[in-house]
Amino acid sequence: MTANVAVETTPEAPLWNDPDRPVAARVDALIGAMTLDEKIAQLYGVWVGASANGGEVAPHQHDMEEAVDLDALLPHGLGQLTRPFGTAPVDPALGALSLLRTQNRITAASRFGIPAVAHEECLAGFAAWRATAYPVPLSWGATFDPDVVRRMAAAIGRDMRAVGVHQGLAPVLDVVRDARWGRVEETIGEDPYLVGTIGTAYVRGLESAGIVATLKHFVGYSASRAGRNLAPSPMGPRERADVLLPPFEMAIREGGARSVMHSYTDTDGVPAAADESLLTGLLRDTWGFDGTVVADYFGIAFLRILHGIAGDWAEAAGAALKAGVDIELPTVKTFGAPLAAAVTDGRVPESLIDRALRRVLGQKAMLGLLDPDWNPVPPALDGADLDDPDALRGTVDLDGPENRALAREIAEKAVVLLSNDGTLPLARPRRIALVGPNATEGTAVLGCYSFPQHVGVQHPDVPVGIDLPTLRDTLAAEFPDADITVARGTGVDDGDLTGIGAAVDAAAHADVVVAVLGDRAGLFGRGTSGEGCDTESLALPGAQQQLLDALLDSGTPVVTVLLAGRPYALGRAAAESAAIVQSFFPGVAGTQAIAGVISGRTNPSGRLPVSVPRAPGSQPTTYLGARLAQASEVSNIDPTPAFGFGHGLTYTSFAWDGLAVDADQAPTDGEFTLALTVRNTGDRTGTEVVQLYLHDPVASVVQPVQRLVGYTRVDLEPGEARRVRVTVPADVASFTGRDGHRIVEPGDLELRLAASSTDTRLTATVTLTGPARRVDHTRRFHAAFSLEPAPEG
Repeated sequence: MTANVAVETTPEAPLWNDPDRPVAARVDALIGAMTLDEKIAQLYGVWVGASANGGEVAPHQHDMEEAVDLDALLPHGLGQLTRPFGTAPVDPALGALSLLRTQNRITAASRFGIPAVAHEECLAGFAAWRATAYPVPLSWGATFDPDVVRRMAAAIGRDMRAVGVHQGLAPVLDVVRDARWGRVEETIGEDPYLVGTIGTAYVRGLESAGIVATLKHFVGYSASRAGRNLAPSPMGPRERADVLLPPFEMAIREGGARSVMHSYTDTDGVPAAADESLLTGLLRDTWGFDGTVVADYFGIAFLRILHGIAGDWAEAAGAALKAGVDIELPTVKTFGAPLAAAVTDGRVPESLIDRALRRVLGQKAMLGLLDPDWNPVPPALDGADLDDPDALRGTVDLDGPENRALAREIAEKAVVLLSNDGTLPLARPRRIALVGPNATEGTAVLGCYSFPQHVGVQHPDVPVGIDLPTLRDTLAAEFPDADITVARGTGVDDGDLTGIGAAVDAAAHADVVVAVLGDRAGLFGRGTSGEGCDTESLALPGAQQQLLDALLDSGTPVVTVLLAGRPYALGRAAAESAAIVQSFFPGVAGTQAIAGVISGRTNPSGRLPVSVPRAPGSQPTTYLGARLAQASEVSNIDPTPAFGFGHGLTYTSFAWDGLAVDADQAPTDGEFTLALTVRNTGDRTGTEVVQLYLHDPVASVVQPVQRLVGYTRVDLEPGEARRVRVTVPADVASFTGRDGHRIVEPGDLELRLAASSTDTRLTATVTLTGPARRVDHTRRFHAAFSLEPAPEG
């Protein structure tokens, strides 16, 4: 098909290459000059792997796809390059050179010379060989510290931008609904406000570095039945609106995210990839999102082969386009020849192609990819001799000291001390029995989307590429005078009982046992946590509980350390361990952070982003349960957690008092102001996390017993006190009413100032007055905290 309209150009430069013209005018001119094949080529990517010697990328062969012929595709152009760094281990400098040369090939092969958008995974750091592996998102949630997450994301973004990447496939904004789901480690937690604030901070950081942040998975993926990956989500519209959508609203409105990835799931029979009311009606028409919607990998093809709502590839492509999907990833399948044929025979209107293309080209224009002076040389290679690949090797450092210091700061803030009978911090123990499958495993700190666990495991002959000290290494450095005896006990999930006797013997001859248990991250059943690694119950994998129980019977105090991707029920150990230290895949500096907490060098300040269950089979449940979800006399299943959402201990103590409420009544469009004093009553510096929960005693629809509406970290020296003031807008009490609209209702509320969801310290009863008021996505999301000097006396 030929160009369909006349366009304004000049002999010197076409209008679309003029950066002084409005983006919309540039895009319209370019669309008018393109053939159908050229248009469609901008709406898909190709999965590639960078060359290990700096040559052009090679198409990645995947069992879902036929081989891709780049020579046949590139004359029409190419929309995206999928994971050039995250497909195989490649030196970062040579990967950047490979991407550069490929971009030159792409621009030279087509009429318009449009570069591709290169995207990468960045869920726990840039997923590239030798790049810093940061803590997983569940650890971000445990920090209750949006600022440190923003700084981390900015560092990740700078590294990606330096080597030529444009888009990052993060953050995950799914709210945990069932901890049996394998991808819990990729989430920020079980509360939508925590997920929204931490996720928005990540978006801000990534976007500040010029990287397009991609929100995923929109929406409902984490609400799958029985916690199974890629399964139907039986949620109702109110759960979707009040629990699962708010983090996306916040990240779009406040974070400025420029891309959204649809979810794999289907809800009430409608797959997210074909849900026009979701991807166009809500996302664009209501929220005003003007970025791109990208397919989760193979998600459009799944409309045919898994969801069964399309009879062929063209029908799948048409359904996704109509719904609002703009880009097929990871490679061309349905948006190639099948879509072109469907447009030609009238099954898919070309206007849908143009609509998606307008968004894609608009984003490329804002990235500078349509400018005449666009330069394919990324900052990391600026000034380098590009003709000497061997000289480039090792010149790009993606795991420098600043990255590792930041990774360590997050890991330290994310360690949660669940229980402690006074055994911790350890006071120069003479003999330590270090037991468990994760005690000497360097990769035990990594999640499934870290490069070593996601890609590196497929290349066992290639070094990991980053320094991963084991807990044995860091404890030896922390306690240089101690005699440390190591016993594996059992594997993570092999069920082997033969080593338990030796572990118990080591415990019997020690002053303290440090039992290091938990998960091994992997993909699709190759791990105990990660994508496709769902579990039937929340019992510790393998024979780890048997090992732990045997150690408790030894009579030696047991410090239980968990390196895991989800919370686990610990049986009798929840009450009988001398201490429990929880860390969710804490990244490259994770074992140093844990050793610091054990020794007392670091005062723990992490708080649980997910509840720790008391029993392994009481799922699904989160702290957001309504009254009927609580323990009762009419069921023999008690869902009460062993440790609730927001829980975490420190090595000091805090007193909360002096609650004052400026006014106990406000209209439904008003606000309340509360203040309290928090004092460090212990003998060392510490951090208290003040959490604000809302309890609505009577509402027109069933509400959770309580839900988080605000939080702040308060750092205090021994004896120091601060006045914590919080302004609470009525908007935070809103919920979806019976007619499907979000409302603020009049009536009494309890504002609970708490150290966790199970530890309320002070409560203010207030009243909203006046008529019920309708609100929308422009409502006020936050209770605003400020810290002031404490009053004297």
